Amino acid sequence: MALKLYNTLTRKKEVFKPIKKDSVGIYSCGPTVYWYQHIGNLRTYIFSDLLKRVLEYNGYNVKHVMNITDVGHLTSDADVGEDKMEKAAIKEGKKAEDIADYYWKIFKDDFKKLNITEPNIWAKATEHIKEQIELIKKLEKKGFTYRTSDGIYFDTSKLKDYGKLAKLNIENLKAGKRTEMRDKKNKTDFALWKFSEEPGKRQQEWNSPWGVGFPGWHIECSAMSMKYLGESFDIHTGGEDHISIHHTNEIAQSEAATGKKFVNYWLHGAFLTFGGEKVSKSKGGLYTISELEKEGFSPLSFRYMCLTKHYKKPLNFSLEILKSSQNSYERLKNIISQIKSSEKKINKKNIENAKKQFLDIINDDLNSSRALSFLWEILRDERLNDSEKYELAINFDKVFGLDLDKKEKIEVPAEVKELAEKREESRKGKDWKKADEIREKINKKGFEILDGKNGWEIKKK
Repeated sequence: MALKLYNTLTRKKEVFKPIKKDSVGIYSCGPTVYWYQHIGNLRTYIFSDLLKRVLEYNGYNVKHVMNITDVGHLTSDADVGEDKMEKAAIKEGKKAEDIADYYWKIFKDDFKKLNITEPNIWAKATEHIKEQIELIKKLEKKGFTYRTSDGIYFDTSKLKDYGKLAKLNIENLKAGKRTEMRDKKNKTDFALWKFSEEPGKRQQEWNSPWGVGFPGWHIECSAMSMKYLGESFDIHTGGEDHISIHHTNEIAQSEAATGKKFVNYWLHGAFLTFGGEKVSKSKGGLYTISELEKEGFSPLSFRYMCLTKHYKKPLNFSLEILKSSQNSYERLKNIISQIKSSEKKINKKNIENAKKQFLDIINDDLNSSRALSFLWEILRDERLNDSEKYELAINFDKVFGLDLDKKEKIEVPAEVKELAEKREESRKGKDWKKADEIREKINKKGFEILDGKNGWEIKKK
């Protein structure tokens, strides 16, 4: 089956057709690096990684660009409030640049832990100020901009189809953050360039044709995506919270500047929820990956949990649900370990049939939950031998990214190793009572013995 993706722009599943044969350009909205990324944020990046892996599984060459917002993202989406980077720099008593580098490094560490492949290009907003100014100049030349007391704004009334991504009803927008007027011409107008209130006070500000200031959040993504992927490219990803403002404004300014369709396919991941509501500080459930590790969870257990739900559906989170996912993930890895060294012959027809079924499933808008269920079905299928099951599991893992064939490196104390060897001696001597007593001692020390067809191994509990 051809790859089908749900396009937010058209509100339907469409057969994916790249602009260039066999090559795909993807832009993903990255983090604002003023603080740690929580697991709600990271679910979105697991989704974009799944997309990338599925495209590669289908034989495409993928060029993936992700931005790093290190300036211009204000505490309100209505172009007011403090710059999150400047605020963090003051709070921590550090340079904004150092704050950005520190949290970006942690973000990349989380990528490694979650087995998320890094983009081909990391694009930092502060390193692309020239491109952003040039894009604003294009918009100015075409008559899409105007000046207010606090910046240069995009006039959304000049664009006939503004809001098409979010299907906005401009006339009926209610007052609030989204529609605060100040001296804007229209409710939906947004900042392209913000003036520094007191030039010289901000850590991050630049000279421009309009005065000293800094770029608006939305212009950053348009300028950087088009620099690396062209004025029109294949896929843009992000969280569903970006649909109504950030991505809507990206489309507006990009298409106004170029006169071309900006992106063909818009894909958005749903929220991670806690108690049925979006994960947030006020509602709870807001963990970082490092905090989950301290609770005894492996990062790939969280990845497994994310794969059990379709990316477009809200995923309810709790430590109990994550524990269940961790148990399933560990059981899956144990099965793979046990069938690995089988030397039975492989029936190529069995392999090809199963791969085709898997491809049909995952090509249906990245249906990871059904694909994961299919893997379990394969492992339970008595018509397949262990060698066939192992080969299929490892092949499917190119999409899942769960490191199913990779053993975790753990430090096992000499005392625990000695107990394990004594237990094995008891088992060989058929002294099952003593073997069970030794197993219990090992458990109390935080480890467990796993018995398989090919012997035993020690794992952390």
